[in-house]
Amino acid sequence: MLDISAVCLVITALLAYLNHRFVRLPTTIGVMVIALGLSLAIVMLNALGLDHGLRQYEESFIRSIDFSDVLMQGMLSLLLFAGALHVDLSELKSYRWQVVALALAGTLASTLAVGFGMRTVLPWIGIELPLLYCLLFGALISPTDPIAVMGILKSAGAPKNLELVVAGESLFNDGIGVVIFALILGMLTSGSVPTAGAAFELLAREAGGGIAFGLALGYTTYRLLKSVDQYQVEVLLTLAAVLGGYALASHLHISGPLAMVVTGLMIGNRGRALAMSDTTRRYIDMFWELLDEILNAVLFVLIGMEVLLIAFTAPLLFGGAAAIAVTLLARWLTVGVPVGTLRGFFRLPPGSSRVLTWGGLRGGISVALALSLPAGEGRDTILALTYCVVVFSILVQGLSIGKVIERAVVRGR
Repeated sequence: MLDISAVCLVITALLAYLNHRFVRLPTTIGVMVIALGLSLAIVMLNALGLDHGLRQYEESFIRSIDFSDVLMQGMLSLLLFAGALHVDLSELKSYRWQVVALALAGTLASTLAVGFGMRTVLPWIGIELPLLYCLLFGALISPTDPIAVMGILKSAGAPKNLELVVAGESLFNDGIGVVIFALILGMLTSGSVPTAGAAFELLAREAGGGIAFGLALGYTTYRLLKSVDQYQVEVLLTLAAVLGGYALASHLHISGPLAMVVTGLMIGNRGRALAMSDTTRRYIDMFWELLDEILNAVLFVLIGMEVLLIAFTAPLLFGGAAAIAVTLLARWLTVGVPVGTLRGFFRLPPGSSRVLTWGGLRGGISVALALSLPAGEGRDTILALTYCVVVFSILVQGLSIGKVIERAVVRGR
């Protein structure tokens, strides 16, 4: 494990250096572009017989990493807490119902829209994927990733209320998406369809339990922080709360992602205001910002390298293009249209529907969920489709969302 971690960090550091010196893209996107480019170059060299075992070595290294376990049991808790830590809860409260509508109703509607859309489109391409697998794809691809887009929103001068809604939706729909994914996967593995009451009970237990646990964990950590005034101990307490709390949530079978978001919101607001000195605030902010940057860079490097493990065929590439179109259309129908139509409810500036549609980036959680599926032809198809959507989302949408924000919202066109 130590060797794998060391190799990951060394590769990430070198790619981050190359990006900063020569490519000059946002760090997370830049390291992924370079990692993906190098992986594709190795594939080409292998096809020409000139790779000298590089492809075999990289594939062996990637297979030694359980990407799903690393993200879902390791990185995700830290990333979600770090993201929630800097959200102003007093400002978010005024948009709480808008965030709930997008994160809960939007994710559910998107899962159904993508699932039935793919079930309709894929047979035209020659790919047969059962409806439950299509719905699984819809569940894992619907959660959006705030990591790459938040910095761009700030640099492009997006209004504060739009930033809040994008951040709130992205933080909460990760947890909702994981719960929906688990529900559909349970139907697939058990071979039975749960009643509406059972499905609602599972959703309430996972989501409601995660939120309640996050409140309890956040309050306990806040009380501990308030009782001491030494930044080293307080930083350690926040780290222990995240790692220990996420592990306990998993054992309790409640939503760890939602628990971490709620804990982060409590520590970042009540804890920051009432339990921390100026020195502690500064060190906690620096620690979590640095950890967030490092983990995101490692995550996007791994996404770029994962391409070697996916067996692409011509139908799968066409299927990937169809998945991109269906996912964008579903995002527009379930988020863009409601935001554009119900302006009085969402209270966002004109043009926000375009930003929310194009800025719904997909990231590592979608790849991790796809990798967690049981082995089989359906898993391989879903993994290829997911990878196509994630790469397009990060490289194309991520690099162009700044211009969309500027034209749609800042300039008001």
